[in-house]
Amino acid sequence: METPTISLLCFSLLLFATTLPPPAVSVCNSHDKAVLLKIKEDFGNPYVLASWKSSTDCCKEWYAVKCNTTTHRITVISLQYDDNLSGHISAAVGDLPYLEFMLFHKLPKLTGTIPQTVAKLKYLQYLWISWTNITGPVPAIIGKIKSLQYINLQFNNLTGSIPPSLSSLPNLGYLDLSRNKLTGSIPPSFGSFQNQNFYLKLSHNQLSGQIPSSLGDGVFNTVDLSRNMLTGDVSFLFGKNKSVLFDIDLSRNMLSFDFSNVEFNPTNLQDIDLNHNRIYGKLPEGLTELPNLLLLNVSYNRLCGQIPVGGSLQSFDQYNYLHNKCLCGNPLPACK
Repeated sequence: METPTISLLCFSLLLFATTLPPPAVSVCNSHDKAVLLKIKEDFGNPYVLASWKSSTDCCKEWYAVKCNTTTHRITVISLQYDDNLSGHISAAVGDLPYLEFMLFHKLPKLTGTIPQTVAKLKYLQYLWISWTNITGPVPAIIGKIKSLQYINLQFNNLTGSIPPSLSSLPNLGYLDLSRNKLTGSIPPSFGSFQNQNFYLKLSHNQLSGQIPSSLGDGVFNTVDLSRNMLTGDVSFLFGKNKSVLFDIDLSRNMLSFDFSNVEFNPTNLQDIDLNHNRIYGKLPEGLTELPNLLLLNVSYNRLCGQIPVGGSLQSFDQYNYLHNKCLCGNPLPACK
């Protein structure tokens, strides 16, 4: 016969077992988990991804990834600020079918190229790869990701020409390819971006040729084409119809046109930087009618005549006007 003490012990253990919370149910999609583990392997199983374990829930416990709270599919991968993460961006990223946001930022040991498989990411909205040492071209196939709203590929070692296919992205509102080693011309199709408040940043490259006149048809908030080797007339980027334009930087190129009769829309324009070009003529009187103008730099050009009086023009430092052919008047010395 079983003793009362043993029976009580068995009953107590059974009661304890039934009151324990049920084991945590993993919500991480098994396919997405396998893809992420492949990405970790391709990076050489770095310490920064130590939390990526097959035994844990990638939606709850893994660093640098996020899941949709309803579908539990991976929507975000965000790796940044790590001096030790090395290797290439794995082609497996293209196998995360619900990815919306992909960020690789300030990873100086990240090399290789942007994998062509990113074109499989039909829900991707943000493609952000910056401050790395990736090389190769900007993949033309990116133009197939119609969901893209934001592309930031600045501060890399990308080479080759800019693919015209990027202008076919109907939702794109921000394109930054600055501080790379891109060559060739700006695609004429870049005047057809559909977003009505577009940010275009192509500075610090080796772009050449004339800025296509089709850009005059675009509706830009910001245009930064500085520090390239661009030539020709860009007066079409200004005008009374440019009601959205906020910031334009065309400095340190080889642009040559008569600035005298250029018109401006005073609604938003705040920054105009044209220094180190070959611009001639006079400063337009319309510059005095820009109530929000915070920066005007026309130094190192071939301008002449008196600086118009009014607006913000006399508040800028003389260095913003120096090294022109015969520009004069406050804040420069008086005209003779």
